Amino acid sequence: MTKMTFRKLLAATALTGITATAVVAEEVDYGKFDGYTLRVKLIGGAQYEPLYARIAEWEAMTGATVDVLSRKNHFELDREIKQDIAAGTLDWCVGSNHTSFAPQYGSIYIDLNGVIADATLAEFQALALENSTVDGRLVQLPRHSDISNLYYIKSLFEDADNQAKFEAEYGYALTPPETWDQVKDQAMFFADAPTFYGTQFVGKDEAITGRFYELLVANGGALFDEDWNPTFNSEAGVEAVNFFKDLYEAQAVPAGSLNYLWDDTGLGFASGTVAINLDWAGWASFFNDPENSKIAGDIGLVRAPKGSAGIRTGWSGSHSFSITESCDNTDAAASFVTFLTSHESQMVEATAGLLPTRAAVWDDAKAQFTADGNDFLVEVFETYAVSMAEDAFTPPLITPWIEVSNEIWPQLQAAILGEKTPQEALDEAADAARIVMEDAGYL
Repeated sequence: MTKMTFRKLLAATALTGITATAVVAEEVDYGKFDGYTLRVKLIGGAQYEPLYARIAEWEAMTGATVDVLSRKNHFELDREIKQDIAAGTLDWCVGSNHTSFAPQYGSIYIDLNGVIADATLAEFQALALENSTVDGRLVQLPRHSDISNLYYIKSLFEDADNQAKFEAEYGYALTPPETWDQVKDQAMFFADAPTFYGTQFVGKDEAITGRFYELLVANGGALFDEDWNPTFNSEAGVEAVNFFKDLYEAQAVPAGSLNYLWDDTGLGFASGTVAINLDWAGWASFFNDPENSKIAGDIGLVRAPKGSAGIRTGWSGSHSFSITESCDNTDAAASFVTFLTSHESQMVEATAGLLPTRAAVWDDAKAQFTADGNDFLVEVFETYAVSMAEDAFTPPLITPWIEVSNEIWPQLQAAILGEKTPQEALDEAADAARIVMEDAGYL
């Protein structure tokens, strides 16, 4: 099947009035690729797996077979892809990607403009496509968006004894926090290590760089100035580092936090041993599922709090799929990524709380939750809709972002552990980041 034929088939669904919001998988012709094996590398983890159960449907429709070469967390997958680039072994077609990671990969992924039908792209949110574009090339098809809001155990806040003790100690009422200073107070109040913790945070790789970045912004700081000089070693940056450091030293977070990534924090909150948890929407259904979570039915949710500058944290982006330049069957790859980001696929992911990138799915998912009486997911979608509209900001969508992050996060760890002062750690990270930016041609 030619690339143009596949595009025309997808465009035809829109021209005949069968939009992506009304199509089920069997009504779309995804092409025939009998006997072909599509080699892919996908992000893995608890919240990503339900979508992959649909791969068998695509195989049945197209006659192709999908060979999943990797299914790893994104940091491990990123390192593997870079090894493939260095070794010249990009012998696979589709890879999981992310708007934060994509700029570093150069030209290994094709421009999806002209490969994915215009009618299909029109179903996606404009901002999601804009953030998926690097140097004018749409190098990824957005799967779902991410931003974090604050989950908490409601019964802890509703307990009269807790309310009285907290107000006596801190001088204000115990309510869901509006500021990060309140989060710190409440986390220290609830903590009872080693069996219960006030909060937690991801502690390594770009995960903690991102958390630092959004607190930096919330405190009125910035990673770079307008000329790309690093400026995160500012008063706002020191304040952000001290947030993590103070919680760690007070044992208000688990001792292993500096090794935590997203599955660790998600499973930690679901275990019922953490009072307050900043997390993305993808965990919402898991948190409220009594088979997986000890806090099901006892979860509150509020928008992410404000920093000292009165700005809410809102580090955001989109998970996505990309197609390699070296792919031996671009039509099959385009069919596959279109299927995995279709309206039906995004409805599957929305039931877990994942935030869709097709505009209509927001309304359709919320309507379905309302019809099902799932008040919790209605609240999740309402809360996250506001935060995506009003609080979201991406890291710099620049080629050396991950390399800059790799200079920052080890220094954050050193400061949190007390091996360096926050100012010393940030100064060293800024000096190293400046060299990265110079080498990349930004300075």
